[in-house]
Amino acid sequence: MVLRTLIKNGTIVTAVDQYKGDLLLEGEKIALIGTSLGMEADKTIDASGKYVLPGGIDVHTHLDMPFGGTTSADDFESGTTAAAFGGTTSIVDFAIQYKGQTLHHAWETWAKKAESKAVIDYGFHMIMTDLNDQTEQEMDALVRQGISSFKLFMAYRGIFMLDDGSIFKALLRTGKNGGTICMHAENGDVIDVLVQRALAEGKTAPKYHALTRPARAEAEATHRAIALSEIADVPIYIVHLSAAEALEMVTEARDRGLPAYAETCPQYLFLSYDNYEEPGFNGAKYVMSPPLRQKAQQEQLWRGLAFNDLHCISTDHCPFCMKEQKELGRNDFSKIPNGAPGIETRMSLVYDGGVRAGRISLNRFVELTSTSPAKIFGLFPRKGTIAPGSDADVVIFDPQRTITLSAGTLHMKVDYNPYEGRQVTGAADTVLSRGRVIIDGGKFVGRPGSGCFLKRSTRS
Repeated sequence: MVLRTLIKNGTIVTAVDQYKGDLLLEGEKIALIGTSLGMEADKTIDASGKYVLPGGIDVHTHLDMPFGGTTSADDFESGTTAAAFGGTTSIVDFAIQYKGQTLHHAWETWAKKAESKAVIDYGFHMIMTDLNDQTEQEMDALVRQGISSFKLFMAYRGIFMLDDGSIFKALLRTGKNGGTICMHAENGDVIDVLVQRALAEGKTAPKYHALTRPARAEAEATHRAIALSEIADVPIYIVHLSAAEALEMVTEARDRGLPAYAETCPQYLFLSYDNYEEPGFNGAKYVMSPPLRQKAQQEQLWRGLAFNDLHCISTDHCPFCMKEQKELGRNDFSKIPNGAPGIETRMSLVYDGGVRAGRISLNRFVELTSTSPAKIFGLFPRKGTIAPGSDADVVIFDPQRTITLSAGTLHMKVDYNPYEGRQVTGAADTVLSRGRVIIDGGKFVGRPGSGCFLKRSTRS
């Protein structure tokens, strides 16, 4: 029996439209959009006074990820549950090929982590740390199997970092197979020198994580990554862009007509270097790469979002608890596990600080958090919009509801929140994943393992 759900009296919002209307969902798909729909349904949801949005898509998460001698605190069950509470119905996580491993081994490892736990749909990018002839052939096979993007690092020598020649080979390969390279753009060699110099001078506090990763090192690597993609004549996607100097590189490339894309994250829009100066060891909460920048840079990032030089807002969700995990670097900032929680708070933060503050429109909010990531990473129109035939990933979003962000009330499996005590207005009330209600009035009613692997297409 196919479940029919009717969502009535809401304001339907997509990246291009906004109108009063009703939605009929049949099984896992959106079947009909209209006004005053009166057909029979198994379940009717009254969305009066609320927005009806396509489910959020977070294309940068790190669930159950080993790093720095520990593992990120959220696994695929707790992480995707938290995502659902925040209005996100699809994620693209990162499978890691460690040196000496095949790409398929990495995919199988991460698939096992997700398949019995994820409560929303999920896909994978492939982190490549070892490139050879066999790896290049595997890239082609993975693209055919629905893993159509590959993340490369210009930092973390000896762990993740690839040299420019290997990066260029990977870019050339995507020119043949239609995949997309996602780039962590920081000049790792320069950063390593700065880190060792700081430690030799006895500078061990968390703030030195930021002071040894200057914005210009991000800008240089962003410029180099775009130059390599230009020579290879393929698109490139810069992940977690944090610095205005790096944004200048993307803007200049786009002004020349190059297919350069970039994302930023809420932490770079709402937090700043000032957080590293919090007393004691509290600055460790904000140790992430790239680091937080000076507060004055935030408005330039918002401008990039408004004028389409930044294309997505994802989270880089990679949480480590202060106790036991961040504590690993109490006497050496370079040993603090990099990352912070954000998968649950993204939609409310961006609505409150973006739409309500007048920095972006409501349509642009939907584009940045759902439609654009779906288009860039081969999920549109199955995901990322409200249209007949699209998956019934729907969020009933209350623009008037105010919540206080706190580790004690949120659902991420971490003992702090970077926005502790911040009030935001605008929050998800009801969330449906492929036609199934998974969040209902602030309660989780989904089940682990109900999320499906997303086989993504190549770029068009």
